[in-house]
Amino acid sequence: MKSKIEELQHKITEAKLGGGQKRIDRHHQKGKLTARERIDYLLDEGSFEEVGILVTHRTTDFGMENQQFYGDGVVTGYGTVNGRLVYVFAQDFTVFGGSLSETHAEKICKIMDLAVKVGAPLIGLNDSGGARIQEGVRSLGGYADIFYRNVQASGVIPQISAIMGPCAGGAVYSPAMTDFTIMVENSSYMFVTGPNVVKTVTNEEVTSEELGGASAHSTKSGVTHLTAANDVQCLEDIKTLLSYMPQNNQETTEKLPFELGDEFREELANIVPDNANKPYDMRAVIDGIADTDSFFEIHKDYADNIVVGFARLGGRSVGIVANQPMSLAGCLDVNSSKKAARFTRFCDCFNIPLLVLVDVPGFLPGTDQEWNAIITNGAKLLYALSEATVPRVSVITRKAYGGAYDVMNSKHIGADMNFAWPSAEIAVMGAKGASEIIFKKEIAEAEDHEAKLAEKEAEYADKFANPYRAAARGFIDEVILPEETRRKLIKAFAMLEGKKVERPNRKHGNIPL
Repeated sequence: MKSKIEELQHKITEAKLGGGQKRIDRHHQKGKLTARERIDYLLDEGSFEEVGILVTHRTTDFGMENQQFYGDGVVTGYGTVNGRLVYVFAQDFTVFGGSLSETHAEKICKIMDLAVKVGAPLIGLNDSGGARIQEGVRSLGGYADIFYRNVQASGVIPQISAIMGPCAGGAVYSPAMTDFTIMVENSSYMFVTGPNVVKTVTNEEVTSEELGGASAHSTKSGVTHLTAANDVQCLEDIKTLLSYMPQNNQETTEKLPFELGDEFREELANIVPDNANKPYDMRAVIDGIADTDSFFEIHKDYADNIVVGFARLGGRSVGIVANQPMSLAGCLDVNSSKKAARFTRFCDCFNIPLLVLVDVPGFLPGTDQEWNAIITNGAKLLYALSEATVPRVSVITRKAYGGAYDVMNSKHIGADMNFAWPSAEIAVMGAKGASEIIFKKEIAEAEDHEAKLAEKEAEYADKFANPYRAAARGFIDEVILPEETRRKLIKAFAMLEGKKVERPNRKHGNIPL
């Protein structure tokens, strides 16, 4: 009996060593944690329970039968993060470069199935050279098995992917189908085809970092939602993300203890400049509304003309979508529409209320936008907000012009409560442009064209560049002082907590993809 116990202990020790101490040391020299160290840091101390520790591959081709490693390049199991159950897999680059084999994929699929059955978040720590080429189509089939489960789990449990090393070829599509992707700077990359293939096909000279590094995907493509300076920061960001979301789509996020005070914020009183053409930072508005230091921004460096992220309001987790006047005057464009639509749909999947802060002069004009389908992409945000059934509240801080007024969570597309500051301007277009059209004849006939235009512009602004006509129609529920915004929102979201919406009986809608 003793010899069998010793044999088991030896196998477990081997499994925990992965590809051996030398390979672990090389991993450390690159400033990276090993798969097991990452799991230990992410999960509560002593909570990890491993599944499949003694699994080995089944390949006998190319001499692989003589290269067996327990665990087969991926550590899988479950544990807790701040007391909450999560399922996790971490690819082990010290074993065959973390390459995905048939059994490697089976281990991941088993954990994914358990996560869906139980209703708990799934976290993938990706660090893999791709499919194990010695296994051929079996490894490709393993990827497809994972992809299918990503789709089945979508909107049922939160899925978070951390890219902590290479992620290339077919491997990139699993993270792309999860809810959030985090990349580690200077040590991770994602691309469908690598630099060598790119050079062969297109004759472009590009490095892995330039092609698919954290900077490229956080600023240019928008593939990654967050970047981290190192492995530890990446794992901390995962913990923070989890704190804003529930376990699954049947639950709501835990409300933190909070006692309502006067909640007035004097710093908001003068945040919008008197000059309507002067920008201001919408993040300052968010900070003035949200609980102290609670705003956690998503996609910060991508499409910065719109700001999205999580915050707490009176202890409640909320998702925030806000136009940013500091960039492109807050106009909606292709990328900002996609960014906001994706975030909106995540919040709606997991019962996270939405706060929309509006200062939008319209959609960005130009051939670049039209040829890149601003019509279809703008419709994505319109569709996402129209479809959302979570509590939805808007605050118009300044401009709400044209079709963008409709798109940004207007009352007409199902918003529950719509507030406006006295500085709000709700109109088809700006006063100058409108006056040039409406009063074209009078301006043309006037002796002083500029003076007449200024006169008519002031006349139009007096009538329409305010929130009161919309309020008279019931499109705005209340015109409020900026400093009382936080108190109004806390009460509004508390009132909407029990909101229920019956959806039409259909298989699914057809979002303009």
